[in-house]
Amino acid sequence: MPEIKSDAQLQTVITTFEMTPGTCQDLLDALQDAYESFISKQKGFVAAGLHVNDAQTRIANYSQWQSREDFLAMLRSDEMRRRNRQIHDLCRSFEPVMYDVAATFD
Repeated sequence: MPEIKSDAQLQTVITTFEMTPGTCQDLLDALQDAYESFISKQKGFVAAGLHVNDAQTRIANYSQWQSREDFLAMLRSDEMRRRNRQIHDLCRSFEPVMYDVAATFD
């Protein structure tokens, strides 16, 4: 489970996907398979979560990595490049963005 702390020395990646309600479940299935079969087994993977909005038009993905380099290595792998082509076909757009945790509130 992702743990959000401002003092954590982790790379945070938030990816948003935009799709139609008709492809939401297919995209969610593809993302779950990617995490279960491949992404979670890659060097530096810490944790991730998938979130779907009520209208089923957006999926937000929060993932944490030991380092930026670990995330980029996974993203550039042949396996993930193949999966991203399939994911792209299921959505209008998706964009992974790397963030640093600036602050947290309990």
